[in-house]
Amino acid sequence: MMASSYNAKEEDGHHSGAATHGGPGAVKSKKPDNTAFKQQRLPAWQPILTAGTVLPAFFVIGLIFIPIGIGLYVTSNNIKEFEIDYTGVDISSPCYGCAKNYSWNSTSCFCSVNFTLEQPFESNVFMYYGLSNFYQNHRRYVKSRDDSQLNGDRSALTNPSKECEPYRTSDNIPIAPCGAIANSLFNDTLDLYHIDSNGTKSAIPLVKKGIAWWTDKHVKFRNPGGNNNLTVAFQDTTKPVNWRKPVYELDPSDTENNGFINEDFIVWMRTAALPTFRKLYRIIQKKSSTTPTLPSGRYVLEINYNYPVLSFDGRKRMILSTISWMGGKNPFLGIAYITVGSICFFLGVVLLIIHHKYDTRNNSADIPN
Repeated sequence: MMASSYNAKEEDGHHSGAATHGGPGAVKSKKPDNTAFKQQRLPAWQPILTAGTVLPAFFVIGLIFIPIGIGLYVTSNNIKEFEIDYTGVDISSPCYGCAKNYSWNSTSCFCSVNFTLEQPFESNVFMYYGLSNFYQNHRRYVKSRDDSQLNGDRSALTNPSKECEPYRTSDNIPIAPCGAIANSLFNDTLDLYHIDSNGTKSAIPLVKKGIAWWTDKHVKFRNPGGNNNLTVAFQDTTKPVNWRKPVYELDPSDTENNGFINEDFIVWMRTAALPTFRKLYRIIQKKSSTTPTLPSGRYVLEINYNYPVLSFDGRKRMILSTISWMGGKNPFLGIAYITVGSICFFLGVVLLIIHHKYDTRNNSADIPN
């Protein structure tokens, strides 16, 4: 309904915005101005909720959400996933010795974990490493980096940001890359082998490029310019405290995957939101349409155990997974759609019963004057 032209102040004998007359001691009126805004008379639309509008809405939402949820849930369940914990907490674990005796300053430790795939993995297979009880979302941890340095700025290379403290310098030499995130880089090496029926062990090709976001690889992370020789480019810096080798030796065989643009390093620098997370490690590409990428059978995971986690009660695991159009395995979205759709449909049925049972309106009743 449109606002009326009624003017309260004019009825009181005052004009809009005028003060009360009565000499020097007169007090201004505290009444709001008689405007549509201040008197809350602006044109407005308010829906009138009736059974004829509410009930169809509940049923439509239910009929749309439930099939979508079922489709999402089935798609998620069709994704194959295999996970193996290699932390070495149990004394029976092959990596128990490495886990108990390893620290950041220890020499490399090697262990092997045997497992069996009951079902073959088709299409491309993605290998992830997973960590638990690792809080990459801590505020000081997230801020402990220098994005200018990671973008190849030479001044930031030799004078890192103070946000990197206490991993800004080592023996008064600037650290590259600086900060707590880079210092805690995951550095386990994982190799996968298939064991055929004859007991022959054959290596599974693992692709290490293409695992980082394109924008990170080509925009956010760059090596210092001016010299293609990274050893010279980083000569006035030192490696992070917990690293075994400097940043220019992360992948010396491939100049497109070395230094700040190393994809393992880039993946790690994108911090996780939750304490239990996984990060893409390698891709196993499908070679033939007639044979599965990973046939069912026996496998062995060989681990260069470099990353200690028992000090913070953490766990390490390796995950093999396929993907679909909706990404990795995650049944939550499908369950959420099914739950919301079922609740709406149930409420629609309940309200329909109440409407028919208790609706006592008489449309032919006389309307009093």
